Amino acid sequence: MCPMQMNREDFPILGREVYGRPLVYLDNAATTQKPRCVVEAISEEYYNVNANVHRGVHFLSQQATELHEASRETVRSFINARSTSEIIFTRGTTESINLLAFSFGEAFCHEGDEIIVTEMEHHSNIVPWQMLCQRRGMKLRVVPMLDDYTLDLATYRSLLNERTRLVCVTHVSNVLGTVNPVREIIAEAHAHDIPVLVDGAQSAPHIAVDVQQLDCDFFAFSGHKIYGPTGVGVLYGRERLLDQLPPYQGGGEMIRNVSFERTTYNDLPYRFEAGTPDYVGTHALAVALDYVTALGMDHIHAYESQLASYAYEQLSQIENLVIYGGGNSSLSGGMAGSAISFNIRGIHHLDLGTLLDRLGIAVRTGHHCAEPLMRRLGIEGTVRASFALYNTRDEVDALVAGIQRVVRMF
Repeated sequence: MCPMQMNREDFPILGREVYGRPLVYLDNAATTQKPRCVVEAISEEYYNVNANVHRGVHFLSQQATELHEASRETVRSFINARSTSEIIFTRGTTESINLLAFSFGEAFCHEGDEIIVTEMEHHSNIVPWQMLCQRRGMKLRVVPMLDDYTLDLATYRSLLNERTRLVCVTHVSNVLGTVNPVREIIAEAHAHDIPVLVDGAQSAPHIAVDVQQLDCDFFAFSGHKIYGPTGVGVLYGRERLLDQLPPYQGGGEMIRNVSFERTTYNDLPYRFEAGTPDYVGTHALAVALDYVTALGMDHIHAYESQLASYAYEQLSQIENLVIYGGGNSSLSGGMAGSAISFNIRGIHHLDLGTLLDRLGIAVRTGHHCAEPLMRRLGIEGTVRASFALYNTRDEVDALVAGIQRVVRMF
């Protein structure tokens, strides 16, 4: 048995039934299931170490603070940041990008400036920049997608100019599974002294990430997509840039001194962490990162990409099934991404997803928070199957058999 499959027992929910059928969970791009150790870490801290962090001199507060700050070091090591000062805890990728859009905009953006995004972006990496552009009288410039589901890098290069303030790009498309050449994109931007934000929501769970090797200026990801709890995420920022940004929110912890005349702000990273953090969640996130680190991110990627390649091959044999993206092997080990989006001609994606659900197969349907990409593809939405380290070939076969059954019904 594959070592990854042996870890299914760590995820109790995978043993349950839905509508009297074994659960086949293929909605991992939306959120992953949680291993027992993560859930136990949450209950353990609430039962034994629960106290507000940083502010207390008593034992429990100091112990909770130590766990919280140890979690920051775990995150730093996981993405190979230079310093824990570069690790900001947020509620997820969405808040990380909103934080950056506000603070970066306040520090560096003016009327007539430009922000570059791509046609592949999740709404979370579009809407905050639109809001910034509306506030500042700026322009949002868009890198188009080519017909082979890759970005038009020639157009990207032509968009870079003296008014560009930031480039924002998804590392891995949550719809197509395309792994974008972010190192090349970053190098092109840096040649013009333009910083780059990488949305790592769909890469951090599947690919070993080294922010220093990527040379990105900002990187965001969510805990719940990498086997951790909901409501916890990370914004990595290059320290010299974070030092120039004003706070995103005001309140406790982000201050050094407060008077009615003037407030001075705390050092990094606390300047961006107003209020009581989810210190239980950050500890659980660290446990999740330790879990995947022990398995080995390279092993996880190799297994998942081979599984996705198998799914791609099997789905491609179904008559009238159209796959959007897939087959992008810019990384070794098979398919680069772990998500496959598809439709069946003559069957609405919502109908297909609903009927698969009755067979115990959980997939995602709709526009996947990527409506501009859907318009580029000329469709309303897709069915998306997305894979994690605990999925198996038998589950892929169940998906294929389920689709074939639905096709016969129509």
